[in-house]
Amino acid sequence: MEGEKRKILIVDDDTFLLDMYAFKFSQSNFEVYTAENGVQATAKLKGGLKPDVILMDLIMPDMDGFEMLEKINTEKLSIDSVKIVLTNKSQQSDIDKCNSMGVSGYIVKANSTPLEVINQVLEILAQKAAVSK
Repeated sequence: MEGEKRKILIVDDDTFLLDMYAFKFSQSNFEVYTAENGVQATAKLKGGLKPDVILMDLIMPDMDGFEMLEKINTEKLSIDSVKIVLTNKSQQSDIDKCNSMGVSGYIVKANSTPLEVINQVLEILAQKAAVSK
């Protein structure tokens, strides 16, 4: 895995944030894919995209993050992907719901700079790699 680009699918309806995170992650040796909502994201996964990480917002039109997680889980789309939520929803009930749906990390946008988000994603990946060894 060292030196090899990891694939990340970033899902957010805020195109400014989507572009900014895509740029930042590409600078951190990630192969970046983007989607503006859960419908686009699940279509990419059904089309064969197998990202190492799915970084998703919860509040999106057409299919929100909860619906997207539900679809990924029930249809077994990209079951090996590490799922991380990046949202402004900080209620404990939302965090608990995501954890029950197999999310490996929950990052509140308002509390994190882009660099901190990248570092948290890398930390979650390192923890997952350590567990699977």
